[in-house]
Amino acid sequence: MHAQVGIIGAGPAGLFLAHLLYREGIDCVVLEARSRAYVEDRVRAGVLEQGTVDLMAELGLDQRLRRECMIDEAIDIRFGGGKLVHVHFPELTAGKVVTIYGQQEVVKDLIAARIADGARIEFEAEVTGLDGLDGDRPTIRYRQGGTEHTLTCDIIAGCDGFHGVARPAIPDGVLTTYDHVFPFGWLGILSESPPITEMTYANHDNGFALCSRRSPKISRHYLQVAADEDAANWSDDRFWNELHIRMNDRDKSEIIEGRIFQKGVTPVRAFVAAPMRYGRLFLAGDAAHIVPPTGAKGLNLAAADVRVLARALTEFFRTNSMARLDRYSDTCLRRVWKVVRYSWYMTSLLHRFPDHTPFERNVQLAELDYLFSSRAGRLTIAENYVGLPLEDE
Repeated sequence: MHAQVGIIGAGPAGLFLAHLLYREGIDCVVLEARSRAYVEDRVRAGVLEQGTVDLMAELGLDQRLRRECMIDEAIDIRFGGGKLVHVHFPELTAGKVVTIYGQQEVVKDLIAARIADGARIEFEAEVTGLDGLDGDRPTIRYRQGGTEHTLTCDIIAGCDGFHGVARPAIPDGVLTTYDHVFPFGWLGILSESPPITEMTYANHDNGFALCSRRSPKISRHYLQVAADEDAANWSDDRFWNELHIRMNDRDKSEIIEGRIFQKGVTPVRAFVAAPMRYGRLFLAGDAAHIVPPTGAKGLNLAAADVRVLARALTEFFRTNSMARLDRYSDTCLRRVWKVVRYSWYMTSLLHRFPDHTPFERNVQLAELDYLFSSRAGRLTIAENYVGLPLEDE
């Protein structure tokens, strides 16, 4: 089998790229190791920047999003036993907002549209090896249904996440990796309960908390816990009681408790691999970078990557010019590092660090107090939260 582009991974990066290339008449095959049901049920982020929503509209794939999404015009940050920083996006960013629509819903829409187009997407197709990456006809070997297959390509896009096969296929010594694991995790739950009015972060003496929204009937809540915490140690009652405390909702009048139907601990880390390219293999999304979830940037950064990659591939297949492809990594990494900086800032601002001295704790609280009284400080948060402009190519 041959395709102009072989895409490894049917997450947001791979699926957005497939649709962008399909629109330009570029033949591609998406290979996904998991089943369709697994990919569509995998709950991840839910905050979409305006640029990501615009991309779905540009592709004609935003109909269900428009019907079912929620619009967030602000975030709140609680601290100091009663103070609240209100960051109102339209006021600070000339009308921009963010859209709440679960990543799994984005994935469902993209998969359904690709199948409706009759375009090639192979599920339960486990990639076992990549060959010839430094030549002009790289090959993907994969196993599906107990049978070995080979896909030759002009280009391979590695969109298969942090634990995928694409990045490890790059020879030793080519990549420089930058990695930082924070000394805590997030205990997250999904509950059948209406969310509170605004996406709300809290810096409490007991640790960070977040009340976020997934739909008018589903809430997504988080608590900072030890990095090696076992979610089984947290009964539903224990979780709700601690969330009320950290959100300064001691009379339990604001946060509605509902049936918890998912619970787990997520590590908090930052990771960047550079360059995002080796020969004819191009990395995008989590295959190349991970950002702390505090800034809600993972899916959006993946979408930004593949917009750049799709434009470069279109130029390559139309003109045989590698100029944009040669700039791909540098173009993307400028944005990646800005997003890492912002996510690092938000993580450092809102969490309790076990090794913080009283001096460092008071500096952290002073920063929050500054944001409370400074429009300029709130503007910095707002313009990053709604999404920075795409990098010039």
